[in-house]
Amino acid sequence: MNSSWAALRHPIFRSLWIVSAISSTCVSAHYNAATFLMDTQACPSFLISLISITAALPFFLFTIPAGILADRVNRKKLLCAINLWLAAGAFALVLFSWLSVLSPCLILFCVFLIGAGFAFNAPVSTAIVAQLVPKTELASVATLNGLQFNISGIVGPALGGLLIPVIGVNPIFTANAACFLVVVLVLRRWKQPVEPSDDRSEEPRPSFGAVVRCVRATPRLQVIMARNFEFSLFMSAIPAIAPVIGLKGLHFNSSELGLLFASMGAGSVIAALFILSWVRKLFAGHVLTLSNSVIALIYLLIPLIQEPSFFFLAAAFAGAGWTVSASELWAAGQQAIPDWARGRLTAAIITISQGATVAGGVIWSGLVVMGGANNALLEAGVLFSITVLLTTGSGRVKRFAGRFARIKAVFSLRNSQVIEVAPA
Repeated sequence: MNSSWAALRHPIFRSLWIVSAISSTCVSAHYNAATFLMDTQACPSFLISLISITAALPFFLFTIPAGILADRVNRKKLLCAINLWLAAGAFALVLFSWLSVLSPCLILFCVFLIGAGFAFNAPVSTAIVAQLVPKTELASVATLNGLQFNISGIVGPALGGLLIPVIGVNPIFTANAACFLVVVLVLRRWKQPVEPSDDRSEEPRPSFGAVVRCVRATPRLQVIMARNFEFSLFMSAIPAIAPVIGLKGLHFNSSELGLLFASMGAGSVIAALFILSWVRKLFAGHVLTLSNSVIALIYLLIPLIQEPSFFFLAAAFAGAGWTVSASELWAAGQQAIPDWARGRLTAAIITISQGATVAGGVIWSGLVVMGGANNALLEAGVLFSITVLLTTGSGRVKRFAGRFARIKAVFSLRNSQVIEVAPA
């Protein structure tokens, strides 16, 4: 089996992945429906913009406590409880709508509840992966999770937009709740392995200090966290700046703006399916450097583009680079984390990445206001390029360039052999 698909050999992981893909699609449609519902409430645009903030806020508030909890209790039972919580949050919107008491505040409250569920879900769902598949297949899990995220991000909003005028929002909310219940049914089929008590070298403690001590004790993890912060900080430039360039610079309409995000998703899917395993073979040990370099190059090229078709192509390359870098960082993090603190340290990585994404969004948006979108993306590209060079080091850059030279030599040798055997 192709290495990108290797983790699907395991029945429970395969079942969870399929159900989670369907559920993620419903979640994307759910948020689209919630936004539409806010608009029908005749509320100001400020409240509509609060939906994304309300959904993200729980990750800053609860991810670290969720990681601590994931190391203190049975993870299978915790995941079941979280998905029941998520189902209740989704169904609450149906109930409030049926009772005709739905208001913008209640919609935001339900979105916050669902966001809290996902904040608690993230560390524990990541932590149990190591119990579902061998550590040698964690890179495959990262690729498949990225593929699932991007497919649901493309299909969900589009499907929601098509169904809302036909069936309304309540069936979408109900389907979302039902998917969470199906996840619980699949989890109940899993026979969780019993972990030996002597495998836990430290008793988990519900404090941020415990997380800090865990990170200090794992130097490799410190590097991975720094790389996650760097990547998230610069990757946040795309959602902050690309839509502004499309709308203000290239004068996109709504369908073209949707195609922009679809192009990014399509690039991510193509990278997961066809590019990632090939890149890992040719550039073993240098994959993250290559993908980050591609993203930085795209940042430098986009401001020069005047045709929408080339802009979509550049967005697809950015999406592909995002998938490759995120997959490498996720797999490296999971391999470095000790099993006894997997939940807490996974939560720490998620919190750092989310914080960098928010900080980056503020920085790039500020640069757009001060100097325009094109200049802001150019500055992001220059800074990202410098950061990649500094974090890679001159020795690794030389080895990376040498890998390119060897690949070029192989292709040149093959071409010469073809010319020699060609008929006169």
